[in-house]
Amino acid sequence: MEINVFNRWSTSGIKVTDPGLVRYITLKPRIVPKSQGRNIGVRFHKSKNSIVERLINKLMVAGHKGKKHLKTSGHNTGKNKALQLVEKAFEIIESKTNKNPIEVLVKAIGNAAPREEIITIEYGGARYPKAVECAPQRRIDIALRQMVQGAYHKAFNSKKKAAQTLAEEIINAYNLSGNSIAIVKKLELERQADSSR
Repeated sequence: MEINVFNRWSTSGIKVTDPGLVRYITLKPRIVPKSQGRNIGVRFHKSKNSIVERLINKLMVAGHKGKKHLKTSGHNTGKNKALQLVEKAFEIIESKTNKNPIEVLVKAIGNAAPREEIITIEYGGARYPKAVECAPQRRIDIALRQMVQGAYHKAFNSKKKAAQTLAEEIINAYNLSGNSIAIVKKLELERQADSSR
């Protein structure tokens, strides 16, 4: 018997096209993507969790942007609420694209994951930006965070529901659209890294 995510969408046959992310995007089928944090003390434990669960975990702290806390994520602390939000977003993605929403999510993460980022090094009292390659696990974390924050900020003080904005953000990242905040941030970060080389 095949196990489907949310008892609807199959993960069989989905391929990760980015070779750097193959080992870090887990598509192990689960009916409810909820691991209860049992791998929390293990190194690289996140990469063993389902990619859908990692999206749900990011949604639980969606509004925080850096240390500024300009917008709070409100009462979005329950995992069941985040589960329902992702399920509704997947329904919208399926109706708009006529494709498996998990396949769309995996491709969107591959498109939105930055390959380079900038660190600051101090040399003789002066600080210089330096371009470095981004680790695969961090690439996925950054892509998920930018997608979730983009969806959250579009839904804040708006008539659009969070599930609708999340679905739009994932579809835009899938299509490499300039309307996706994750794609815009990725291009900006890679452009800064290229100029500081």
